[in-house]
Amino acid sequence: TAVLLFARLSYVPFTNNRAERDLRMSKVKQKVSGCFRTRKYAEAYCRISSYLQTMANQGYNPLAAIQMAFSGQLYADRGE
Repeated sequence: TAVLLFARLSYVPFTNNRAERDLRMSKVKQKVSGCFRTRKYAEAYCRISSYLQTMANQGYNPLAAIQMAFSGQLYADRGE
């Protein structure tokens, strides 16, 4: 019953590989730069990219998300 659930319910995604797509940029970064020099910078990269990916998945522009983070407003009130 779950195999074709996406065909009946429009909010169900066609694939379940969102996690794989979200991890792809980290692997590309690792391949290009080789590695992070310290754990601190790796954690900072993961935290920032995770925030930007989450905001993008919720429909926010990355520049607006950065402005919101710097102003201390992590999420905007969308009136929902």
